[in-house]
Amino acid sequence: MPEVERHGIREVCRQTGLSARTVRYWEELGLLPGVRRREAGRRVYGEDELQRLGFIQRLKALGLSLAEIGELNAVYGIEGSTAAMLLRLDELLGRHLGELGARIEELGTLRDQIQKYRDHVGERIDALAQSDEG
Repeated sequence: MPEVERHGIREVCRQTGLSARTVRYWEELGLLPGVRRREAGRRVYGEDELQRLGFIQRLKALGLSLAEIGELNAVYGIEGSTAAMLLRLDELLGRHLGELGARIEELGTLRDQIQKYRDHVGERIDALAQSDEG
């Protein structure tokens, strides 16, 4: 059986763009089960861990919390990539999509309010400029 390539945390951080602190924290939360250690106690990561870190990054970018990612991780750990895990992921993504739509709507309303206030401020500036000229 070929030797599995193992990387130190510095190399993992270089490849993923994550900080060592983040990688260690995610490991502490149980999001990276089975990280091996060398005899000296230093962590070493294989391709499985690199892929899992990339997956976690993508889920975070989609708006999932670490708790939700941990839940998916637990389902995956028990049952693998099953319909149950995929259905739960679909449910979480659907909820986040709805929340994102609501936030976009709120931001649109806020943008409109700021623009109206800015227009009002502009009118006041013009009025003051005209009174200074007269």
